[in-house]
Amino acid sequence: MENGSLNIYSVHTLTKEINKPPPPLVKVIEDLPKRKVSSGDLKMKVTSGRVQRPAKSRENKMQTRILKQDLTGNFENKENELSDGLNKKRLQILLKGYGEYPTKYRMFIWRSLLQLPENHTAFSNLLDKGIHVAFLNLEKTYPIKSRKLLRVLQRTLSALAHWSTIFSDTPYLPLLAFPFVKLFQNNQLICFEVVATLIINWCQHWFEYFPNPPINVLSMIENVLAFHDKELLQHFIEHDITSQLYAWPLLETVFSEVLTREEWLKLFDNIFSNHPSFLLMTVVAYNICSRAPLLNCDLKDDFEYFFHHRNNLDISAVIKEVYRLMDTTPTDIHPDSMLDAFVALTKGQYPVFNQYPKFIVDYQTQERERIRKDELDYLRERQTVEDMQAEVDQQRVEDEAWYEKQEQLRKAEETRREMLLQEEEKMIQQRERLAAVKRELKVKEMHLQEAARRRLLQLQQEQREMELRRLDDEIERKIHMRDREIAATAKDLEMRHLELESQKRLYEKNLTRNQEAVAKEMREDADACRRKADLEEHMFHRLIGMDQTQNQKTQKINKDAMIYTETNVTRKWLNSFGKTEGKK
Repeated sequence: MENGSLNIYSVHTLTKEINKPPPPLVKVIEDLPKRKVSSGDLKMKVTSGRVQRPAKSRENKMQTRILKQDLTGNFENKENELSDGLNKKRLQILLKGYGEYPTKYRMFIWRSLLQLPENHTAFSNLLDKGIHVAFLNLEKTYPIKSRKLLRVLQRTLSALAHWSTIFSDTPYLPLLAFPFVKLFQNNQLICFEVVATLIINWCQHWFEYFPNPPINVLSMIENVLAFHDKELLQHFIEHDITSQLYAWPLLETVFSEVLTREEWLKLFDNIFSNHPSFLLMTVVAYNICSRAPLLNCDLKDDFEYFFHHRNNLDISAVIKEVYRLMDTTPTDIHPDSMLDAFVALTKGQYPVFNQYPKFIVDYQTQERERIRKDELDYLRERQTVEDMQAEVDQQRVEDEAWYEKQEQLRKAEETRREMLLQEEEKMIQQRERLAAVKRELKVKEMHLQEAARRRLLQLQQEQREMELRRLDDEIERKIHMRDREIAATAKDLEMRHLELESQKRLYEKNLTRNQEAVAKEMREDADACRRKADLEEHMFHRLIGMDQTQNQKTQKINKDAMIYTETNVTRKWLNSFGKTEGKK
């Protein structure tokens, strides 16, 4: 609800009275003996409870009583009684209370309100006639993604076209039928009968000006709009907007373009529960409820867009406005005075629908048939000419093919002879080339052998060079090690020399005190130093000998170089040692 409260309905309680069967009632009506029957003088015997046959008296007369009451109310009650035990008045009260029928029972209530006869045999006969010629290419005009929905729509429209000829030429019939097809796509019989009932009752006088829009119906809508909202109508007139723009798009699509599925179902709950004029009043109410945005529109394109697209409009307010219009519209302009009351489809066979200018439809049908025949004749003549032309072309092609084949055979014979001569020449040339190739292969083989030999020699030379480089590296390493050893020995000698120098200075200091003792000690030290020098020289020569023994294993050139180097080192060392001894 608008105030935020939540209403919970019990469908069982709501439909308890609706589904309650009426009590058994037997009414026997007899004519009065000596006067004309009137509505107030009908004789009736009314009994309730169990149905029994009327009892007869001895005089073979039935006891009756005259009902003087007005039977209008009884007829209205009888009219309101629907099939399946439903009552139209109670359904209207339920609808006004809740705004819509329960979703679970909506289809059942619609079938009861429309009193569908469910003529399976008649509908099967219409389907057996196949797809109507007018709807063979329906998918080109109305592309639908669902193939199943497209087939159902195609069959329903074809059945309507077979039922009445005018529907094959009605351009807006797919728009009118599509929402019902989508709703009843799993039951094509109900879908067809709902659309047929809608056309018979709520589309009255739509086809009187065919193929033009129903000017008379649109005039009714314009008159009602002029009475209830002159300002809006004047705005339409000032901008050259006719009822064909603000009313006809809503009617031909039965509001399916401007409403959502839930809004559309809610609206048709009310339309099917009321007089056929309710649909026309809905168009007026839709315009009145949308007066604010419509008064702001100035361009014709804006008006067209508004009536072909969904708008922000409360459908409950529209329905409420419709009921207000139904109650406040004067009788002289009220559509219900110009439209017949609801009439259900007949049982067994569907009624004949001929509420249209038959001569126009017949003329269009005849013209279409004439054009179709002319087209067939033209196609047959063109096919005959094409067949004759094809035969002539085929004969010419066959002749040309024969001559061409003979020419090809002659050329082929000459070609074969030339090919034989060429093959012989080719064989000779191939033999010559083969001999030349053999010679080339032999030369290549010799070159390869020579290259392999050179590669082997080069490899051996590289291996020898690598061995020499390895030996040179080894010699350098040995020389480096020897130089390091010589340097270490020189450092030891220098240290010893320093020690001797320090001792010398010590001896010189003590020389003045005891010259004899010093001389003696110096001789002893000199002898000791000489012996030590001899020992070191002996050890050094021994090391050189060991090095010479190792170097004898290398090449002669390296051995001579090492001996030369060692000799020079020894000579220098001896010179330095001799100088040291001389200083001492």
